[in-house]
Amino acid sequence: MRLSARVDYALRAAAELAAAGEGPTTVGELAKEQDMPPKYLENILLQMRRAGLVRGQRGPEGGYVLARPAAEITLADVIRAVDGPLANVRGERPEHVDYRGPAESLQQVWIALRASERAILEEVTLDSVATGALPERVRQLAADPAAWD
Repeated sequence: MRLSARVDYALRAAAELAAAGEGPTTVGELAKEQDMPPKYLENILLQMRRAGLVRGQRGPEGGYVLARPAAEITLADVIRAVDGPLANVRGERPEHVDYRGPAESLQQVWIALRASERAILEEVTLDSVATGALPERVRQLAADPAAWD
């Protein structure tokens, strides 16, 4: 799985907002805490706002807050908001890719890969990331030394 810088920044900013709680956090604060370029982050937050994941508040006490509780926003939600579908092949959904002959079973591999990604990314919430209370299955997978190679 390859995650773009855009997704990485979005997830890190979302985790910061989850940890911040109710009060708004400025783009500058988020960028500084996670060592990200503020202008790039602003564009990412606008995408997240359009997707209904964050709300912007104007004024001297303004900034961004999560639009829903952190326990209700999954990593998959954030990834889809800034990068589109979790798995695609040449820009298409795996079920729309057609292979022939010996390569025909590749479609099933791509669909299984997407299902595997979903199993993790739709289970992990921003709250579990921000608090470090990851689901047991995630902790078990990450504890396997082979996972780190």
